[in-house]
Amino acid sequence: MTNDFKRLAFVGTPELSVPFMTSLNASGYEIGVVITGEDRRRGRGEEPSPSPVKRAAIEMGLPVIHEIEEIENFEIDLAVVVAYGSFIPIDLLERVPMINVHFSLLPRWRGPAPIERAILAGDTKSGVCVMKVGEEFDVGDVFTRQEVEISPRDTTETLRNRLVQAGCELLVSTLDDGLSEPEPQVGEIVWAEKVTPQEREIDWGLEAEKIDRLVRVGGAWTTFRGERFKIWKTESTTREIQGRPGQLFGDEVASGKGSLRLIEVQSQNRARQAFDSWKLGARLEENCVFGDD
Repeated sequence: MTNDFKRLAFVGTPELSVPFMTSLNASGYEIGVVITGEDRRRGRGEEPSPSPVKRAAIEMGLPVIHEIEEIENFEIDLAVVVAYGSFIPIDLLERVPMINVHFSLLPRWRGPAPIERAILAGDTKSGVCVMKVGEEFDVGDVFTRQEVEISPRDTTETLRNRLVQAGCELLVSTLDDGLSEPEPQVGEIVWAEKVTPQEREIDWGLEAEKIDRLVRVGGAWTTFRGERFKIWKTESTTREIQGRPGQLFGDEVASGKGSLRLIEVQSQNRARQAFDSWKLGARLEENCVFGDD
């Protein structure tokens, strides 16, 4: 792979890809073309709208295409891929050199949800890898990597923000230094499948610490009075409550081990609010239980 990168292609789609594109541009790299997902409806009844990457590229005056095969119509030396979200044809990889930025310490957490899975697993560190784009997802050899600590209160959003910042710096420094020979991934391969709505349902029989991790991933839910009830912010404790799992005592819920203090919640068809505010209007009865349908 050549180190003479005069013109780059940028390949990405969601909001988290945008800082990488702007960082490359600000660092003096010429972006000859941007490849991103098709315009689509972002909400019910809305007209199709451009992806965050397309919107930013247009503001920067960069040419945008949607079919990645058309990349060969542009004179580029290297394509940089960040969360593109679509399959890249294998035969194209043989003709166009491509590198990818992935948000984990590979080979742990290959796949589409490495940040969420790292939090769910209770990992104490994550990271960013700059790697070759391989014939399968996240299997390519790695040029550079940077570790990022996961704090005990990190959410998907806070950890993602730090990984994006670290990733932008790593990507630019990797290109500035020139791509050396990449190294094969070494270690246990762990796949990071997307977290489904079913997985986000709280099992109050689990220990409070594990439930808190699910809440920090985002979208955790249970039921209350037969309706879906989301829990957005909690704090786990080791205090044991004499009650059945899911039973509410003040601002704490009993679990399989320890208890969970509720801080921010959301009733069905309502906005997020502080638990204390929700409790005032909820007219709670004694011994009410979450998840008891």
